[in-house]
This record gives sequence, structure tokens and C-alpha cells, in this order.
Amino acid sequence: MSTLFLRTLREDPADAEVPSHRLLVRAGYVRRVAPGVFSWLPLGYRVFRNVERIVREEMDAAGFQEVHFPALLPREPYERTNRWTEYGPNLFRLADRRGADYLLGPTHEEMFTLLVKDLYSSYKDLPLCLYQIQTKYRDEARPRAGILRGREFVMKDSYSFDTSDEGLEVSYLRHRDAYISTFDRLGLAYTVVSAMSGAMGGSASEEFLAACDVGEDTYVRCTACDYAANVEAVASVAPAPVPVEGLPAAHVEDTPDTPTIETLVALANARPELARADRPWQARDTLKNVVVKVVQPDGSAAPLVVGLPGDREVDLKRLEAVLLPGEPVAFEEADFAAHPALVKGYIGPGVLGQDRPAGIRYLLDPRVARGTRWITGADEPGRHVFDLVAGRDFTGDGWIDVAEVREGDRCPACAAAGRDGVLTQARGIEIGHIFQLGRKYAEALDLTVLDEHGRQVVVTMGSYGIGVSRAVAAIAEQHHDDKGLIWPREVAPADVHLVATGKDDAVFEAAERLAGELVDAGLRVMLDDRRGVSPGVKFNDSELLGVPLIVVVGKKLADGLVEVKDRATGERADLALAGAAPAIVEQVQALP
Repeated sequence: MSTLFLRTLREDPADAEVPSHRLLVRAGYVRRVAPGVFSWLPLGYRVFRNVERIVREEMDAAGFQEVHFPALLPREPYERTNRWTEYGPNLFRLADRRGADYLLGPTHEEMFTLLVKDLYSSYKDLPLCLYQIQTKYRDEARPRAGILRGREFVMKDSYSFDTSDEGLEVSYLRHRDAYISTFDRLGLAYTVVSAMSGAMGGSASEEFLAACDVGEDTYVRCTACDYAANVEAVASVAPAPVPVEGLPAAHVEDTPDTPTIETLVALANARPELARADRPWQARDTLKNVVVKVVQPDGSAAPLVVGLPGDREVDLKRLEAVLLPGEPVAFEEADFAAHPALVKGYIGPGVLGQDRPAGIRYLLDPRVARGTRWITGADEPGRHVFDLVAGRDFTGDGWIDVAEVREGDRCPACAAAGRDGVLTQARGIEIGHIFQLGRKYAEALDLTVLDEHGRQVVVTMGSYGIGVSRAVAAIAEQHHDDKGLIWPREVAPADVHLVATGKDDAVFEAAERLAGELVDAGLRVMLDDRRGVSPGVKFNDSELLGVPLIVVVGKKLADGLVEVKDRATGERADLALAGAAPAIVEQVQALP
């Protein structure tokens, strides 16, 4: 360490929001270059390469073959799949000196597809699985959390090529198994959840989420079955439709002084002529009509009204996932002025009925089932409609499941099976995502092969990603305490952090000899041989850097002893220096 390019910090970086960002910077593993762009320093790059090595070993063990594409890519293939436009402002675009357009690759489906098209033409060549580990670029609007959400990051992406959906399923499960092996070796606690395919397209997809309180992804698990899903992919349980015959007729009423749903419900229950006969009105009986503007990648925009129960809010991430490649933005005063039929705060069945103005879509939450009764706006200030019945008095253009998912909501899998399971929520970091892409990219880029009957068939594809640099941060999030990092052995920058303390030359000489014995035994050793640095600073650095086993050669050397500390458990033990190396090797080999 006397020559190691390292400077640890005692204070947290001002822009650090999460533990991994704070500790990786303080421990001298990474340094910020620009928003969302980081340099790897020697210890950090060791950890990164260990993660990369584990990913590569598991991909190779599964029979996948490694290739490597450039990050600088031509525009034309992305034009053919429409992703030059669909990626919108998240794409880094540039032109060469001749004016030809290029991009910095955010993902490489097009390149893999064209490579296989160039070289393979028969069903006999398939199935095939190729992968790469490569730097990706996305112009994040709000890069945050250090290397967890950056503009430049390293990803392992792999792609499977099959002649049938059945073959795709086999390739998908092979990748799923390889991911489980990979994340187990990385020491990550994770959950596999159903997910949305998003901009990638395709059908089935699953995410691997590392449990983390500061994770950007919220997911749910069932209390009674094995159902787990990202909230963006949760299917809300809709009530069964009920007959509309015999229900009260809709009627418009003055509702002064009701600026909130709570005050509206209170008024409805306080006035006898408005009260329900079966039970009191509740917030979930009000129909909230939320209007947004959906902006397409080409810049066109149109209003969208979402009707949902008043006790729920629209979940913006769920809405964004459903509307891709469109982007929902706030409907502002100027937009309301341009659409005077939409009365802010009182949007209701009149303007949203069959004769609503052209260009306005109205989509309903699944809970707005046929026969449900509602209170909603009457399209004029200070007035609401009561006993408005879905399917009798109003319908939408379709359904949209974007309301917030709550703790205690019914599990969709259990509801379908007649069970009573409910959902619990947790947060996580996306460390892997697997997709059954199908034929989207093969069709766009004309990837076909001859089948066994001599007919041209479109190849079906899968796409599978692991965030390699992000995995480093995810491990740090799960493996730290208030003193610093605690790396699992396989990813740690060293096996043993050997600390020499004091001023006596004998201490440093003994530490050097022990280090040599440990290296000869096959361990990776980081030796703190710094002179003139206090024991307190050295001990603090050993805790901060997070090597799994700390060995101290210091004042106990006078008694022929060294101290060994397990960084994760804090357990300490004294060993006789003579013969300490084999005992340390044995302890390291037993570490997780």
C-alpha cells in the first residue's frame, strides 16, 4: 500500500445519495469524471474485473460464445428497427467528418442480428447463443447513485437464435439458469420477478432484482404463492362485472366546497339524497380522470385521459412502461386552454363520452368494471355526477393498468386460482433482465434460415443482459456496514488485508515474511506497509476497503502472535505467527 495508487477519504462526497456511491468513492475505488461517468481506480478495477470474470465463466460454462462489437455504430440498422427514433433523447448521436450519422450503442440487438444473418443461413446452424461484455451509452436525463445509474456503463448482453418458439424457450431457460449461478457466485441476495419488456420489445421477460432499500425498482411478492413481479408488470385484480339493471339513474348535483376527494365523499355521505343504500360512499367510489400529454419520439403529442378509482394515483413508471415509445408529460394550463372541453378538476362523462373531441383517448383502470357505480366530475366547476354506472352510462376506448400497486392488494395469480394471497412490496436494483424477443428484430432486418423442408423461416430471438458495473454497486449496497465495505471473497480486491502497525522494523519484516508465505499459498494479499501512518488510520482503512480477512501484525508480535479479524462477522482471534499462514489460508477458503 506504500506504492498503491490510493487515497481514502474521511468525508462523504457531497453528491453521494446511496451507500455504494459514498463508500466506493471514499474507499478510492471510483472517481467521478462527469455526471454519470466514472473512472475505475486500481482496487475498484480489480473488483470490476472479478465480477466480469465470474460473468464470463458462467456464460462460457453454459455453452455461450463470446464476441465483441464496437460501441460506435452506424445509424442505418437502428433506422430499420425504428429505434433511432424510439430511443429519443436517451441516444448519444454524432456525425463523422463526412456527415454520416452514428450512435454510441445503448444495446446491440441490431448488430447481433446482422452478424448472424451475414454468416448463417440454415436451420442446421441453430440454435446459437452469442454474448459480449462491452461498454454501453445512454444519455440519462438524471444520472444518479454513482455507478448504479450512469451514462456510461458495462453490460454483458447475450442473444439466442432459434428456429421455433419451443427452441427459444429452451434457450431462455438456459440463460435463466446461468444467471442464477452467476448471481449466487457474486454473493447477491436477489429475486426473479416478472417484468415488462419495454423498449426491447418481445413477449415474456423477467428481471433479477437485488434486494436493496434504495433500489429504483419496486417489486411485489405474494404471501401465499411464488408470484413475484416488478410493479410495472403487475396485473390488477378487476372485480367481476355485475348487471346494470335496477341501479339508480345517474344525476348531476351541485357540490360546492369540495376541493378534494375526501371533502367530496364527506358531502356525499352527509346529504341523504346522495347517500348509497347499501353502504357509505368511499374514496374508491370516486372516478378520478387524470389527463396527461403523450409525446411521441417524432415530437407529435395528444391528450390521454386515464380513469381510475379516486383512492389511487397513477404510477408514473407504470404509465411510462405502457406508453413506450411515447412519453407522458404533465398537462399544463396551456394544454387545458387548447382543449376547453376538459374542465380541470371536473373532467367527466360528457366530454369523455362517445362524442368526445377528436384526438382525446380515454382509457380505464380494470377496476372500472361493468356495473360499478361512481361519483365523478360533471364537466363544469362545482358539479359532480352521482351513480354513474360503467358500461351503462359510459365506456372508454380500452383499458390501462397503471394505477399504483399497494401493499395488501390481491395477488393476481391467487385470484385466478381462487386463493386469498395478497402482495407485499420491496425495493431492488435491477442486475439482470432476460427477454423472449421473438421475431421483432429478425423481421426488421430480414434474418431467415432454410428449415428442414427447404422453406425460409424467420429466426426467433432472445435477449439477456447483466449489468456488470452495476453489479459492483449492487454488491456494495448489500455488503457494507457503518465502517465500510465488506466484499464477498470472489469479488474482493484481495483475500487478506495484512496490516503492519508500529515503528519497529521487526513488525514490518514479520509482515513481509507472512505476506510472502500467503502469496506462495495462493492467496491475494494487500500489505499495508506504510511507514509513519498511525495504527488508527490503518485500521480505519482496513474496515473501509472491505477485504474479507484482516490480519494485524503489531504489538502482539512481542508475544509471537498476530490478530485475525473476519471483516463480515467482526470475530477476532490470535494466532501464533509461526504456522499462522496455513491457518489463515484455511480461514480464507472457508469464507463465503
